[in-house]
Amino acid sequence: MPESIASARHRKAWRPGWAVIGGVVLGIFILVILLAFRRSEVQVRAARAYPETITSGIATNGRIEPIQNFEAHSPLATTVRRVTIQQGEWVKAGQLLLQLDDSAARSELARAQALLKGAEAELQARSSGGGTQEELLTSRNALVKAQADRDVAQRNLQAMQRLVQTGAASPAEVEAAQAQLRVAETNVHTQEQKIHDRFSKAEVGHAEAQVAQGRAAVAAASDVLKSLNVSPPFGGMAYNLPVRKDTFVNAGDLLVQVADLHRVRVRAFVDEPEIGRLQVGQTVEVTWDALPGRSWKGSVEQLPTNVVQHGTRMVGEVMCTLDNADLKLLPNTNVAVEIIQVRHENVLSVPREAVRQDAAGKYVYEVVGGKLKRRNVQTSISDLTRVEIVSGLSDGAVLALGAVNLQPLKDGMPVKNPVP
Repeated sequence: MPESIASARHRKAWRPGWAVIGGVVLGIFILVILLAFRRSEVQVRAARAYPETITSGIATNGRIEPIQNFEAHSPLATTVRRVTIQQGEWVKAGQLLLQLDDSAARSELARAQALLKGAEAELQARSSGGGTQEELLTSRNALVKAQADRDVAQRNLQAMQRLVQTGAASPAEVEAAQAQLRVAETNVHTQEQKIHDRFSKAEVGHAEAQVAQGRAAVAAASDVLKSLNVSPPFGGMAYNLPVRKDTFVNAGDLLVQVADLHRVRVRAFVDEPEIGRLQVGQTVEVTWDALPGRSWKGSVEQLPTNVVQHGTRMVGEVMCTLDNADLKLLPNTNVAVEIIQVRHENVLSVPREAVRQDAAGKYVYEVVGGKLKRRNVQTSISDLTRVEIVSGLSDGAVLALGAVNLQPLKDGMPVKNPVP
């Protein structure tokens, strides 16, 4: 009896210990469930839907060029004698910009003129048929003698013809007189040809060619001499002046460039697959990294006429004109170009990354009450970063872009800390 009472007391003393253990186990179980629930929540990157202007077009690069450009190059190796302007100065049509040393050009012109005079004299001599003055006098003297011999032969023939009628001369003597006259007439004809047709057609043609060559040489020398005084045919800005006084220049070296830069051309390089989307008159917007926040507007002026290689790309070159009233766009600068096809103002847009697609169509995941909710949407145009939403979404909706741990998103998935 005493032992059973002691055992009972011992068991009673241990009952509170079992309760504590059970409580601890239950707490751990609840904690595990909570931790498992917490681990099921996924942190996502998010963004809001909001209204803005969406533009659909062709984005590419281009280079600024003057529309009408005057550039002068040195026609020969010489030195710059005089420069009358400064780079960036506005000049008028016909204004003298610079002068090159013309001593060599003047000497060449004088030589060409002398050769031309000689060729013209030779042509004149060959065209008249007489050659030199001495040759002409000799030929004329020979002609006078031949004509005298012919006259004598003619009178002798007439005398023989009268004598043969009276029997004082024989027919053979008449024939001999006729032969002598024919020889004399032939001699006269030969001497006349020496005076009037001394040179063949080929010889005269050669002389004419020499004159033509001489005239061309004079014209070329005159053009070179004229080009050593540089003047533009129209007004504009001397935007490039790489030479100074006493600078030595080689033939072909650039001397000056002049253009009116209030309107410029951008040569845009459009990739071959997008050429079919181009149309004359489409709006063009240009930006330049050197002036962030600025843009210039213009239009497509000329479509590509062929496809060329530009670096590693096959492109068509599109000519577009731009207003440049403040002269900020400089020739030969590289710019970003967008050729606009469609523009929608104040439409609901979301990041392109937010829009997904499956067999049922396009959709987004909206964050609602800490969970992802699939929203089927209809889209319209898009640009490089955003897509227009036509229906299926409201302004201000928070959309999941992707999980931070790259876990695939699912409808109904719990999320935490979406950061728009």
